[in-house]
Amino acid sequence: MNAGRMHADEPEIDDALVHRLIAAQFPRWSGLPVARVGAAGTSNVMYRLGEDLVVRLPRTAGSADDTAKEHRWLPLLAPALPVAIPVPLGAGVPGEGYPWPWSVYGWLDGNCPAVGDAAEAAPLARDLARFITALHRVDPTDGPPSYRSETLAARDSAVRAALADLHADIDTGAAAEAWETALRAPAPTGPPVWIHADLQPGNMLTADRRLTAVIDFGCLGLGDAAVDLIVAWYVLPAGARDTFRDAAEADDAAWARGIGWALSVALMELQYYRETNLFMAETARHVIAEILAEQRHGAYPHQVAPGRARPPRPGRNAIVDQGVRTSDST
Repeated sequence: MNAGRMHADEPEIDDALVHRLIAAQFPRWSGLPVARVGAAGTSNVMYRLGEDLVVRLPRTAGSADDTAKEHRWLPLLAPALPVAIPVPLGAGVPGEGYPWPWSVYGWLDGNCPAVGDAAEAAPLARDLARFITALHRVDPTDGPPSYRSETLAARDSAVRAALADLHADIDTGAAAEAWETALRAPAPTGPPVWIHADLQPGNMLTADRRLTAVIDFGCLGLGDAAVDLIVAWYVLPAGARDTFRDAAEADDAAWARGIGWALSVALMELQYYRETNLFMAETARHVIAEILAEQRHGAYPHQVAPGRARPPRPGRNAIVDQGVRTSDST
């Protein structure tokens, strides 16, 4: 099966290529069956290899550059994290007409979560918060910058270009207002931390609506912890966002930056993928709609002082509201 191209510089990838690469470089696995996995991945094409392995082939040169980073850092991060992450088992090299490094990983069972699924969302929200807080606490020494390590202000021109191009698709006036609010959020005050930086529904696995694995660490590196808050809009329904925010200890400034990150990523994804990847485009539309709905209903945080916690909501424990812990792009 051909993978189907999403990028101008993408090579031809199909089952026959995978068989040739495995036979040439990992002959011990050459007799195993190959089956394409999913269709929505924008950075890599995945093929299941037998029952216990998966082959991961970058779609672009930029994604291929992430391969060495993942092979170095994922084994070091895995012991510190509360759910499974991919374990690299083989490092492939260019060959058989394929131009870049590629990988073989252990297979992880599970299903990607449904976007905005309200059924039993609170446990998933707490699982996601536990994952990001554990990742953010890992020693950052010698860590590389994340693919999304820049400031929100550095994304402004790209966001404005996306807004100009999407006037027929979304309410660009409301989106611009939400973006300008995010730009006024105070900058992070601490040093960069490890971030996944791409916590979208296709990059995590669940079972019985609980998080079991996080995958696709191509954007991995050091950056603002608020980048990982994008999962609140990319995966969680509105009713679970407070649960996630409390467990993740996100103050007003971080939450405002998280909204800005989610909005900017979604705008650029919608602009880029609206004709080539329906799943990505519809997910981006959902994120934008959720943020604009919050803005209309007054849930969007306004400019705040750095580190300021939200005031307790009526009927809630003030200590919880102040953040006591409860525990593969554009």
